[in-house]
Amino acid sequence: MLEKFDDATILITGGTGSFGKTFVPMTLAETKVKKIIIFSRDEMKQWDMAKDFKDDPRVRFFIGDVRDRERLYRACDGVDYLVHAAATKIVPTAEYNPFECIKTNVNGAMNVIDAAIDRGVNGVVALSTDKASSPINLYGASKLASDKLFVAGNAYAGSRDTAFSVVRYGNVMGSRGSVIPFFYNSRNESSLPITDARMTRFMITLREGVELVWHAFEDMVGGEIYVRKIPSMKVTDVARVIAPNASHDIVGIRPGEKIHEQMVGLEDAPYTYEYDDYFKILPAIHAWHSSAERIKGGRKVADDFIYSSDNNSEWMSPETLAAWIDANREALAKPL
Repeated sequence: MLEKFDDATILITGGTGSFGKTFVPMTLAETKVKKIIIFSRDEMKQWDMAKDFKDDPRVRFFIGDVRDRERLYRACDGVDYLVHAAATKIVPTAEYNPFECIKTNVNGAMNVIDAAIDRGVNGVVALSTDKASSPINLYGASKLASDKLFVAGNAYAGSRDTAFSVVRYGNVMGSRGSVIPFFYNSRNESSLPITDARMTRFMITLREGVELVWHAFEDMVGGEIYVRKIPSMKVTDVARVIAPNASHDIVGIRPGEKIHEQMVGLEDAPYTYEYDDYFKILPAIHAWHSSAERIKGGRKVADDFIYSSDNNSEWMSPETLAAWIDANREALAKPL
């Protein structure tokens, strides 16, 4: 039980997305939270989501955009904890609409930081992505900038008590726009498009993502980037599990796409510590990486350490993926 959330008010930006739809019911069921506010800009998604919580007075909905600083200030009034999940996330979309990506992922992050500090929010956890590690696309670069902003936000807060941390993870199984629902909805086709036969991806469930956010709130001092240990899988193996009779049509990598996901890069290794279930990247600024309060018994990784989906020591078996698909067929069958 997350005691920090007892009688607390939580705001989640981008709360109608895949993460929010898992975070909200899990947090309501497993904590003693007072209120959860879903902040997002799509009124139709809010209308649909509200149907699931129509009899729960703890759930509130707030139309707004993280680009709108004044609206965020209003939404943060009385908020104890904030989860920042709003982002422009689709890699090709960001490549072809770069100004819009920056407005949401960078300017929006700055607005969240200002609003949280000035409204006295106790703690903020921002969701990041593997693509922020050694980025090669605009989405990853914008999220790296966002991560840096949230880490530095702990110094920017000055004498205020607001703490900021980040969680980073890879491909979320079953999330909108990801490979599993795409393959599932195409499973009866004669062939499936594969960008590159060598491609690998980290595999994390939405529940594991929520649990990582919970852990960050419990453990954080401020400035930490949390990376959960999760298994990898080849994309071709994912395709074979979902559509064993389909052939594979190699179509080439999309603009800005990586062959392998990376969550801890070589440049992060000198500041990274290992724990049983996760890694923690500590800030290089202000000597926070040597803070015993932040390290908390972690084991320093090797200076040449890289955590990527192709050099992972843990791999998801086809049987494990098949069992997960069987348990989530109803959700996967929904239109993308």
